[in-house]
Amino acid sequence: MLTSKQRAILRKEAQNLDVVFQVGKGEIDESLVHSTLECLNARELIKMRVLETSMYSAKEAAAIVAEKTGADCVQVIGSKFVLYKQKEKDSRYAELLKIK
Repeated sequence: MLTSKQRAILRKEAQNLDVVFQVGKGEIDESLVHSTLECLNARELIKMRVLETSMYSAKEAAAIVAEKTGADCVQVIGSKFVLYKQKEKDSRYAELLKIK
């Protein structure tokens, strides 16, 4: 669980990130979850978007994907959301967030 200060730091870091994945009109299936998990393991911090045709709101999609990947939802703004999952080794953000 992230503190509000840690979320603020991650929001700042995510500001310039490009959208990596989009949630479309289909279900949030295992392939999307698997791809998202691989990307989180590589990057730690990713930005995703929910299309207008999706059956989910951005908040719902963020909660579902975060739960299935074990990530933390950093923020939801409009149709975009940011997820964070710390790497086990060589974390880029651990020192910044002071996480052990």
